[in-house]
Amino acid sequence: MVAALVITFLYVFVVWLVFFRLRIAKFSVLWGIATFWVGVHLLLVFLIGIRFSQPYSNDARIVRHTIQIVPRLPEPTLLSEVIVEPGEPVKKGDPLFRFDDRIYRSRLDQIQAQLAAARQNVLVLEADVEAASQAIVKDEADIKYAREQVDRFSKMVPQGAASEEVLQGWQEQLSIREAQLAGDRAQLRKARLQYESQINGVNTSVAEIEAQLAEAEYYLEQTTIYAPADGFIINLQALPGLVVGSRRIGAIASFVLDADPYLLGTYVQEHLKFVEPGQQVEIALDTYPGEIFTGTVDTIWWATGQGQFKPSGDIPEFLHRQPRGRIAVKIDFDNEEKLRLPAGVQGAAAIYTGVGKGFAPLRRIVIRAYTWGNWLYPFPI
Repeated sequence: MVAALVITFLYVFVVWLVFFRLRIAKFSVLWGIATFWVGVHLLLVFLIGIRFSQPYSNDARIVRHTIQIVPRLPEPTLLSEVIVEPGEPVKKGDPLFRFDDRIYRSRLDQIQAQLAAARQNVLVLEADVEAASQAIVKDEADIKYAREQVDRFSKMVPQGAASEEVLQGWQEQLSIREAQLAGDRAQLRKARLQYESQINGVNTSVAEIEAQLAEAEYYLEQTTIYAPADGFIINLQALPGLVVGSRRIGAIASFVLDADPYLLGTYVQEHLKFVEPGQQVEIALDTYPGEIFTGTVDTIWWATGQGQFKPSGDIPEFLHRQPRGRIAVKIDFDNEEKLRLPAGVQGAAAIYTGVGKGFAPLRRIVIRAYTWGNWLYPFPI
């Protein structure tokens, strides 16, 4: 910067000395054109220096995180109360909207009754296992007795001490008892499978209804919409009487968060050559004429829509004179909690890269001219 000023001063001094003081040469149209041509190129030094060492954007705007408020209800549900007013500050967890919850409470009561019955049924299954086990014990005892009788009468029949019919009767009894034992064992396996069918230690029938209960509790909770964070509602599109849930609709309001506002400025691509996160920034906002705020570069968004091709069967077109996309830079305020920063407020931002510090005063003049000009611009009264 100093060198450029010295060179410019010397050039002006030499022109004055040669043509006006010593009159070594006569200042003509030809000399005027030549002098102007050289002088303009000297001024390019200042233009290039300020643009690359202190990039400037008058296309900067405040960005705030927003959340779309969308009801999540599966049944046609009536909006019964709008609790919050547009623009009214609310805290995280404050209720915003309340819907008619009667059908969801009824559904919850129904599933709670089903869950109680399912848990009771588990006890019944446990009793079935115990009963089947006892039946097997009885069948084994009956088989043992019938086998003893068959062995006994098998010895007595050859001796004439018992009739053949009695022996055959006990043999039939033994077959019946063995068949009964096989059936009871199958019944025990069935009872155990039903009783021991579990997921994470919970009977499957109970687990299924517990899942339904959790879903019913979730939808009951959704009948009241709460503030997801500190902020306020804008674009309120819902009034009592609105029915939601029969089909999906768009958001009924937008929720603007108080936390973490930032400035997003767009810059000519080549002017970001020396820009890096952490560099100092001066900010002029249109809502604060005559004031300058400070901040730092957070991140550079190294992407534009011109560098993206969406999946399509169309062959891309490349236009020779298509305007070049600008690169966005996210800028954080140093003391945003002391400022009113509505989303969408516009302004200007100058980044001081630390390169060519001598050009910084020129940029400070430019951005201060912008903010003081906001007292008059726009001109309509």
